[in-house]
Amino acid sequence: MARYKALADIERGFRVLKSEIDIAPVYHRLPERIRAPAMIGFLALLLHRVLRRRLKHSDSALSVEQALRTLESIQLHQVTVNNQTLRGLTAMTPEQITLFDQLGACRPSPKGL
Repeated sequence: MARYKALADIERGFRVLKSEIDIAPVYHRLPERIRAPAMIGFLALLLHRVLRRRLKHSDSALSVEQALRTLESIQLHQVTVNNQTLRGLTAMTPEQITLFDQLGACRPSPKGL
């Protein structure tokens, strides 16, 4: 029974990778060329699950996809002119600020990046 549940969890993870995270299949044959995409896929799935758990714990009505759509417009811009680096962060909406607070995550700042 434990093996069946583990298999179902693995299959659910692959389904999330293909549909929600949108990771394409890897067609490499050399182990060193497979490791990096596999690690990126594993980390993406791990972050997806942590985000889902935190949203559920905070009683948020948002799905992981909705939360990511809410946050995707946040951008850091960096330019270097005459050896001086300037950074700017897009202004966050009240919805984005609330989401960071609900998740217990630090809000991004240009100084901290």
